[in-house]
Amino acid sequence: MYLNTIFTDCKNKKKKRLGRGIGSGLGKTSGRGHKGQKSRTGSSIRRGFEGGQTPFYRRIPKFGFISRKKKIKKELRLCELTSLNEKIINLNILKKRNLIKSNVKQVKIISSKNFSYIIKIQGLSVTKGARLIIESFGGTVEE
Repeated sequence: MYLNTIFTDCKNKKKKRLGRGIGSGLGKTSGRGHKGQKSRTGSSIRRGFEGGQTPFYRRIPKFGFISRKKKIKKELRLCELTSLNEKIINLNILKKRNLIKSNVKQVKIISSKNFSYIIKIQGLSVTKGARLIIESFGGTVEE
């Protein structure tokens, strides 16, 4: 064991004492250097500021798009519906069981491998694969 390998929690670390003479190592300019914007009192430079040059976040081209419909639409797998243990599934039941948020207005059911359950789906859109699986087990889909 060596002194430099001993771990401390730094609970007793002393605060930097600025401007307390040459011997402290942080006297005179108090670690701020000479002149410049950062050396002045009350200086605070906002994040992304580049000294008056057009900042990076404004120089680069803007791209991408996030649809507002994303907030009101949701996709569910068939295997998620088996946990409900309901015969008839519609939007209200999914909201009550907290499978979807209350602001969701459209739900699309997509297929999944682990499904063997007879259900009746009302008022929800269903993919072709999911419809085949539901109807193969004797369920029905009403859109």
